[in-house]
Amino acid sequence: MRLYCEPMTFLAIDVGNTRLKWTLYERPAVGARVLAQGVEFLEQLDRLAEGPWADLPEPSRMLGCIVAGQAVKHRVQEQMEHWGVEPRWVVASESEAGLVNGYDFPSRLGADRWVAMVGARHHMLQRGPARPVLLVMVGTAVTVEAIDAQGRFLGGLIIPGHGIMLRALESGTAGLHVPTGDVVEFPTNTSDALTSGGTFAIAGACERMFQHLFKRCAAEPLCLMTGGAGWKMLPAMSRPYELIESMIFDGLLVIAEAREALNGGL
Repeated sequence: MRLYCEPMTFLAIDVGNTRLKWTLYERPAVGARVLAQGVEFLEQLDRLAEGPWADLPEPSRMLGCIVAGQAVKHRVQEQMEHWGVEPRWVVASESEAGLVNGYDFPSRLGADRWVAMVGARHHMLQRGPARPVLLVMVGTAVTVEAIDAQGRFLGGLIIPGHGIMLRALESGTAGLHVPTGDVVEFPTNTSDALTSGGTFAIAGACERMFQHLFKRCAAEPLCLMTGGAGWKMLPAMSRPYELIESMIFDGLLVIAEAREALNGGL
């Protein structure tokens, strides 16, 4: 892997429920060149400093998004101690980078949802006139977010992901222990029935939110999807979605650039 040492290198970190993903950019700005990137399972976080991060140029800025809790955050920060950069983590606020938070208690909105929505709105604005956005993030849980054309987060759904649905059924239903099946229109075996049921439940919730958002804004929303399991859901959706796997990193870049422009730092 070829690395470059730039005076304003920027490290973006996304810590989910199972994995940590990181990208080193040449600067904290939208469209910045990627210098290096990687993924680690949370069980292997303690090898970052002596492994993938050992030969990285020291970043001058760092911004992260984490949903895994304080203990994991502490472990990540320990791996950064050989650098002088100050760890900074996004917390949902009343507004940031052009997005207004409509949550009853803004700070209680998950950081991953907030950052992904910032990225989604940025993608929408790159495509032409402002319009509503429907953002679906498919991971351990599935979230379905509604953003109006003015950049206000109206609200969102949280749905169990496929794995949680299957485990719930197995634990609550005697003798139901079957392998994952296929998604089919008319399932004729238990495996296919479980997989198809979970998939169509998620797709149906997304469609309902699409209709709510269309009715509220009187304009057709741009449908975007992200998350590690997004590719599994795309064929089952009732309308076209664009899959953008880098959505959280795009959001972190937008936030970092906005903060730099506002006060010269993150």
